[in-house]
Amino acid sequence: MDFSQMMNVSFLFALMNIIFINIILSGDNAVVIAMAVRSLPDKQRQQGIIWGTAGAVILRIGLTFVAAKLLEVPFVKLAGGVLILWIAIKLLLGDNDEGHEKQVNGLMQAIGTILMADLVMSLDNVLGVAGASNGNMLLLLIGLATSIPIVVFASKLITKLMDRFPIIVVLGAMVLGRVAGEMIISDPYMTRTFHHPGHMVAYAVQAALAVAVVVAAKAWTRYRAPQAAPAPAMQAAGNPFAVEGWDIL
Repeated sequence: MDFSQMMNVSFLFALMNIIFINIILSGDNAVVIAMAVRSLPDKQRQQGIIWGTAGAVILRIGLTFVAAKLLEVPFVKLAGGVLILWIAIKLLLGDNDEGHEKQVNGLMQAIGTILMADLVMSLDNVLGVAGASNGNMLLLLIGLATSIPIVVFASKLITKLMDRFPIIVVLGAMVLGRVAGEMIISDPYMTRTFHHPGHMVAYAVQAALAVAVVVAAKAWTRYRAPQAAPAPAMQAAGNPFAVEGWDIL
């Protein structure tokens, strides 16, 4: 394929379509990355975002060849949704534990969380990009490559907003709860069991799990409070529920 053939109108249209899909579908992934690195120092934040995103893209390349089959296997999306719920609650609670080992391993833990969540959440993203590429391997690779700067930019922006407005951490966790609900209700086993539930049922499940993430994190925070009360500065830095004037329940 020479340059003139590669840059024809249909190719450019497909490329713009892939970039648009990346912008739309990468928002959830950017939220995960931003929440995973928010408690790290600035230098490690940059490293976490870059390495987490790069590793996620490598995973997406591998997923490209198996994504369609995986989505047809019962319980895969169901298990993935439950995992995303756990990740959302874990990220919302933050890390109030003190200790040098926690600080040393913080970057690797953040990258591990990013890769684990992206592995689960990227199945639909991969299928969207693969479908838009129409079998063109060059378009597919460009689509996967363009997702890197999009996710990095969005992650940095969301992280800065979280620093300024901690309530966004709670909203981010709710977004992940909604994603988990979408995965669970669309699992082949669930659609067969409940005879393809309609849009209203799907939206209700997504909304319920978005709220459930916040309620579960708040309940755990209250349960742990009498056992170990961290210093106010640490609590405010690691716990979004400590925001002045904000009380969920």
